[in-house]
Amino acid sequence: METGKKKSLRQLAVTVIVLLVLNFAGSFVFKRFDLTHDNRYTLSETTLSLVENVDEPLYVDIFLEGEFPGEFKKLQDETRQLLEEFHAYNSNIKFRFFNPLGDSVADEEKFLLIYNLFKLDNTIRSEEEEREIKKSIYGIADLDKAIFESFKGNGLMPISVTMDYRGKQTQEMVYPWAIATYGDKSTKIPLLKNQIGASTAEKVESSVQHLEYALADGLNKITKEKEKKIAVIKGNGEMHDLLMADFLKQVRESYFIAAFPLDSVAANPQKILAQLKEFDLAIIAKPTQKFSEEEKEVLDQFIINGGKTLWMVDAVQIDMDSLYNETGTTLAYPRDLNLADMFFKYGFRLQPDIIKDEVSTPIKLAVGAQGSGTQYQEYPWRFSPFVYPDTTYNKDAGHPIVKNMGGVKFEFTNPIDTLKNGIKKTVLLNTSQYSKPIGTPVEVNLDMVAEETKPQDYENHGFIPVSVLLEGKFQSMYENRILPFKDDTYKTTGADNKMIIISDGDVIKNQLGQNYQPLELGYDKWTNNMYDNKEFLMNCVNYLLDDNGLINIRGKEVSLPMLDKERVYTGYTMAQFITVGLPIVILIVFGAVFTYLRRRKYTA
Repeated sequence: METGKKKSLRQLAVTVIVLLVLNFAGSFVFKRFDLTHDNRYTLSETTLSLVENVDEPLYVDIFLEGEFPGEFKKLQDETRQLLEEFHAYNSNIKFRFFNPLGDSVADEEKFLLIYNLFKLDNTIRSEEEEREIKKSIYGIADLDKAIFESFKGNGLMPISVTMDYRGKQTQEMVYPWAIATYGDKSTKIPLLKNQIGASTAEKVESSVQHLEYALADGLNKITKEKEKKIAVIKGNGEMHDLLMADFLKQVRESYFIAAFPLDSVAANPQKILAQLKEFDLAIIAKPTQKFSEEEKEVLDQFIINGGKTLWMVDAVQIDMDSLYNETGTTLAYPRDLNLADMFFKYGFRLQPDIIKDEVSTPIKLAVGAQGSGTQYQEYPWRFSPFVYPDTTYNKDAGHPIVKNMGGVKFEFTNPIDTLKNGIKKTVLLNTSQYSKPIGTPVEVNLDMVAEETKPQDYENHGFIPVSVLLEGKFQSMYENRILPFKDDTYKTTGADNKMIIISDGDVIKNQLGQNYQPLELGYDKWTNNMYDNKEFLMNCVNYLLDDNGLINIRGKEVSLPMLDKERVYTGYTMAQFITVGLPIVILIVFGAVFTYLRRRKYTA
């Protein structure tokens, strides 16, 4: 008996020692296990690197708090679990969920939120300016109104959701946004992807796919110092800054950006080329005037020396503004930018046609007057294709630039032909099956909205490329040709490089609101639709400049199971019985059997 007791004590002591050793080792060794079949909580190496480099407190405020439908609860849970993973790897990352307009939020927290909203532009201010801002914030009387206005001014727009409770429907406002603050920087993080025509469940599923990238991108913006430099090319009638102000503002959060006057090349081409080589990316947005040979040589040698380029070029002269006249008619005709030979050398060609597509975005036109108010009606505008990545018809639509992305609005876009020259071409976006090119010159009239079409009109057409990624070693367009100006550093072949061509200059154009204030890129104030133009262009920029693999996080596959509402409805009674009635039945049967056995045992 004594031996058995000693043996038990010895086993207990060994167990305690093993547990203490494991606990001590656990304080030095960190390991988490992801048991999900899609490894949704296994962070990518890029994300881990960003998380581990946070060396001071980083605060994330998530506004997904309140009573939501089940789909938003899933988004809330997925966001919470991913941020818990961030916190597990680095305790400096702290987060909280709260309703910014809720009564339970203390005034001090609301003051801090307003201050963080002030910092979203990442503008470096003096200490005196900081004190004045804080003083003005603490003088605000109506905090909820100030928060609402700050949200609106920074593009953090809410969405309205319908809640069903005991047969009564109510409307609730949801802010699917987060704000990350690190030191003196703040950035907004969109948690819900907007997709026209998609159900709430589909939007949530796409958003969960995009969640790690959205959070990692936010961390990257505020924890890393800017390194890469972007030149916005000017001098050939490019788009005015006001019309692409929202895009420039977004780019400025992560990169240095400056206008670059390419037309000054005539005075000193060698100096202009040397200055352009200091930039990492050149953006050419809707040029309308011819490029000189000297300007082309500067761009050519910038590319050959490793400079990335994002081309947004119209091969046809026509704009929507030119249609808004008394006749509603304008002429579309080819635009000669003197770039055809350059593009041909790089491996693509822009056709001087405009694309007509049945899958298009709407426009609003006046259809008459009733009393003193003009009546407007939406019509499909077939010269404004609604283009979205679809792997069913485009194997390249799974590329990280366009993966999990919604539709992009184009206007009077042109077909892109790819040529064989050893450069890898990836079609990022193409038009629908029911699209075709229309040769120019051609007259375009607003009355075309009433045209009747049929599928046969598009036979042997469709799936026309409108955006292509080119990667490889580009050859100089001036190879075996006389150089426009002498350049002692001239090269004929460069190292591996990449560029993106988009056959529509207006893809970057934002509309203007009251007092000519730029609206968010992709937002159409006439139809109140939101398109993914900004996300697409930012993905293009990030891919061209991304050296840490951040863009590749977009390729992560997450399988999010959603309730089948039809099956829930048809099987509602059975589900009620299984979840509520069956446990009661089991309890009654167990009680009856237990009572019977007890009586039998003690009455024998």
